[in-house]
Amino acid sequence: MAHSAAAVDLQTALLRLRRSGALPVAFGGLFTGARQFHISALSGTTSRSLHGLAISAGNGLGGKAASTSRPMSVADYRASRAISHEYDAAVEAEGLRSVLAVPVVVRRRVRGVLYGALREPLALGDRPLAAAVEAARELEQSLAVHDEAQRLLSVAQQPTEADPALWEEVREAHVDLRALAGRVTDPLLREEILAACRRLARASSSPRHPGRPPERCPVELSPREVDVLACVALGATNAVAAERLGLRPETVKSYLRSSMRKLGAHTRLQAVVEARRAGLLP
Repeated sequence: MAHSAAAVDLQTALLRLRRSGALPVAFGGLFTGARQFHISALSGTTSRSLHGLAISAGNGLGGKAASTSRPMSVADYRASRAISHEYDAAVEAEGLRSVLAVPVVVRRRVRGVLYGALREPLALGDRPLAAAVEAARELEQSLAVHDEAQRLLSVAQQPTEADPALWEEVREAHVDLRALAGRVTDPLLREEILAACRRLARASSSPRHPGRPPERCPVELSPREVDVLACVALGATNAVAAERLGLRPETVKSYLRSSMRKLGAHTRLQAVVEARRAGLLP
């Protein structure tokens, strides 16, 4: 995933955490290597003492949360005996006392840590922890979506001699990604996912027809019409497509009929063929 996209997702998570009202200070970072991450985003801080701080797995509160893959908190950072104190100077320069750290875990791998903090030595209860965990989970979803989009695009750029089974994997993942887009509430993230799907459809059609650009469809299909056709392309029945997309079978049938009419197709198979020719499906 591009570093700029990761930075935006991280900053958004910190703002969401602060807006919960439970923690006035939030900061965090994502791993750039196997054993270390840097504090790269701040929200609600009054200094730059924490920015750029390199956190090693196992060290300090965040490093310990990362190594154990579970949230941790301390009521008084500088007095705590549960953590090591390599980063006390930076924490004290910002005036932080109560601090919690929540690991960001994507597919069982810790990708970073979100912190929330108070300037008073108070025990952090369930409300701050719940807010931090929720922010971390939403960040995890964003990272997972970007990872999958990048994986799909890299697969689509395989040589023209790619194993046909690999294309089936691409098509399967393409459907999953489009289904995920329908459940994402952030409109910018949703459009980013759909844009990646469109790039995937175009990229995957080119290797099979060298030197010839994909044909342009004279009509546009709605996102849901493309979703349904993507499922049909995998051999799904209306009922299976409905379950996968979270729709009713009657709704799927309606979308399918509409897309067939727009594509000038008389059968499900013909609709899939025409959609692929138009660069709408991989």
